[in-house]
Amino acid sequence: MNDAHDEPGAPQPPTPARARSRGPEVPAARRTAAQVTHRTAEAGDVGRLAATVERLRQEALDAQWAADGRALIEMAKGIFVGRLGCGPAEASRQLTKLAEQSGVTVLALAVDVINQAARDHVSEIAEQFLRSAGGEPCDPDEPAPAVRLRAAESRALAATDSQAVATALLENALGPLGACGVAIWLVGADSSLTLVGQAGFTEEEAGRWRYVPPEVATCARLALHSRELAVVPGLSDAGIPTIGRRQHPDGGRIMVPAGTGGRIHGVLEVGWPGRLAPQPPQILRQLEAMAELCAHTLGDQSADVPPPTAQASHLAGVAELTDLTDHLHDPVLILTPHLDPGGRLSDFRIHHTNSRFVDPAGRPRSLVTGAHFLEAYPAAAETGGLFSKLERVYATGEPCRAPRTTLTAYVDEVPLTSVADVSISRHGSALVLIWKVEDETARLASLLQHAQRLGRVGGFEENVRTGAITWNGQLFSLFGLPATAAPVPLEELADHAHPHDVNSIGRFLRTLLHRLRESSVDFRLRRPDGITRHIRIVAEPVLDEQGRLHSVRGACQDVSAQHWTEVALAATRDQLASSEAESADRTRLALQLQQAIMPPAPAAMEVPGIRIAVRYRPAESQSLVGGDWYDAVVLPDKKILISVGDVAGHGIQAATGMVVLRNALRGLAVTGAGPAQLLSWLNTVTYHLTSHLTATAVCGIYDPDTRFLRWARAGHLPPVLVRGTQARAFPLASGTLLGALPDVTYAEEEVQLERKDILLMYTDGLVERRDASVTDSLAQLLAVAARPAVSLEKCLDNLLTYSTSDTDDDTCLIGVRVH
Repeated sequence: MNDAHDEPGAPQPPTPARARSRGPEVPAARRTAAQVTHRTAEAGDVGRLAATVERLRQEALDAQWAADGRALIEMAKGIFVGRLGCGPAEASRQLTKLAEQSGVTVLALAVDVINQAARDHVSEIAEQFLRSAGGEPCDPDEPAPAVRLRAAESRALAATDSQAVATALLENALGPLGACGVAIWLVGADSSLTLVGQAGFTEEEAGRWRYVPPEVATCARLALHSRELAVVPGLSDAGIPTIGRRQHPDGGRIMVPAGTGGRIHGVLEVGWPGRLAPQPPQILRQLEAMAELCAHTLGDQSADVPPPTAQASHLAGVAELTDLTDHLHDPVLILTPHLDPGGRLSDFRIHHTNSRFVDPAGRPRSLVTGAHFLEAYPAAAETGGLFSKLERVYATGEPCRAPRTTLTAYVDEVPLTSVADVSISRHGSALVLIWKVEDETARLASLLQHAQRLGRVGGFEENVRTGAITWNGQLFSLFGLPATAAPVPLEELADHAHPHDVNSIGRFLRTLLHRLRESSVDFRLRRPDGITRHIRIVAEPVLDEQGRLHSVRGACQDVSAQHWTEVALAATRDQLASSEAESADRTRLALQLQQAIMPPAPAAMEVPGIRIAVRYRPAESQSLVGGDWYDAVVLPDKKILISVGDVAGHGIQAATGMVVLRNALRGLAVTGAGPAQLLSWLNTVTYHLTSHLTATAVCGIYDPDTRFLRWARAGHLPPVLVRGTQARAFPLASGTLLGALPDVTYAEEEVQLERKDILLMYTDGLVERRDASVTDSLAQLLAVAARPAVSLEKCLDNLLTYSTSDTDDDTCLIGVRVH
């Protein structure tokens, strides 16, 4: 193929104009740095020397960029030669002609041709950028992302080590993205990290980070641990150490695992000088493509990991591992990776099983060795199962220990499951899987010992023919005997019991030894240390083939705590029974007192100018006898007292408090005082003359001659007025509940009533709900009260029937209809 300098469209010397029109584009950031340097060169000899150095450096960079561009153009020409069947010269002319027709540079067209032919990761990224830009080309002053990636790819593949790869990535692809540094980490077999390439960091900083031991938390280890791209927006917030943190303490980092065939060979870490804003998906895909470039170089550098194409020849390297595992006392499997045609990890092959290997399904070693792991144990592929642990260890090199892991194998489609402690480690390209299947017998024996200890149970067996007796350790503790003492025979059991329990032990032995039936007995054991314990023995006879008694086996349990608990419960039961009887008497007395004073439905009362009806609904539970009360009485001056109240609490105290307040208000009303004054006096009575009671009340005095109602409230809900088809509550006048403060002044309101008006006074048992506010419940009450009713009694019945209250409290309701 001819030299690119001799053909049309080849890159020219790096002048800015030609760099944009024919050759590889020179990034604007580079031109700006050069211009700034040239302007400062006028400062003297030092400035001229610095300008010369910068110019030579810029020329070297441009030459390298042009060389990268020529390599890409030559690659595109090779594609044309292969597809068109033409010579190199014709391919060069075709490339130049197509570039002129498309209005793009030859380099950009060459990269597009390579993308179309390759259909690889870089091609996908190029398509993403075109879709995000709506199909429009990129800024002509900046190289397209695909051009930068292809140029970086070309230099990386030509590089001899990871250091050169890091430099190529930073200069060709990451620098234009604003990155300031690149670090390439090699993952060791023990999950350690070694810095094999860096660009943008000082040599001193790189020397400090040449090696990172296993399990040391760094930014690179985040990506290694998660096995996917990781982002740290700001190092100061994350608090994670990494290379270059001294230079840019609040810089951002993106870390991408670099691996092939399911194995992570290293990590690509890219640093930014400042906090990192969220990056678009196209940029992240670029970084993943660059990590792929690093993976090939890292795979060659990793001494313990051969390239995927050399896996077969590398199997000889596991021979030493096989010899080692054959001398281990635990079951061991040696697994080697199995890659699919695309070079990705798909399974592991069971390369070797040692002589101690135990298959959960009971299969011999010959049926397991050589098989694929998922074929032998398909249940391991479940989410979070054993196969995912194998993948993680193979990818990262970090060993894994998983106690009590479920192992399932299928025999004739029947799952056989066992539990094992699993340990996985990586050695070169092979995995060593050790599993120790739990000994079910030993585990159950251990559980039984703990159960006996916690339940204070001891077991025994006595051979009646030879006299041999076997006790476990717990039984010696129950009897207060040292472990070296002789066990107590059943025939001598009564000698260690309380005298009052000797007959019970005798019946127990007759049933067991003579009737040959299972038996049990509770007795008081007198131990040598003087302590008496309550013991329960349960035993059964063991018969031989002829049906004769051979031995007796059984268990003893210390039931002292249970015995004293039963004694305490019996005493508590007696005390509760007495308390319940006393409580029932008090409730019955309170209920009788309440019913004597507050009949549920007294007859309507006709007085001049009005009709008064009352409804009282007691609480559903008799144990909730409350202190609701109502009263309607004609006073000596022919005015009418109407009142409703509610004493806080339930029971006899609430009932007696209700009687005191109701009668006190009735007596005080004879004085002719107004409602506000009456409530003030009643508050004094409540505060001083009762046993710490509090109550609410509403009091009204109606004048039949003028139809005026004067009313006041003490912490109670206001009355409701029904006029025609409208119902409204009176304004909420101020008033503290009764008994809270010694001296309280109450506000008094006056309302003019009209013919056919209905006045309603009630207690909160009519409207209270656990799941609704009082305002909502009052609105429901007004809606029901506004419904037409044929009589005053029917109106009150409707209010009780459609009440939404759910607190099971008492309810008092007074209705007054004006004639």
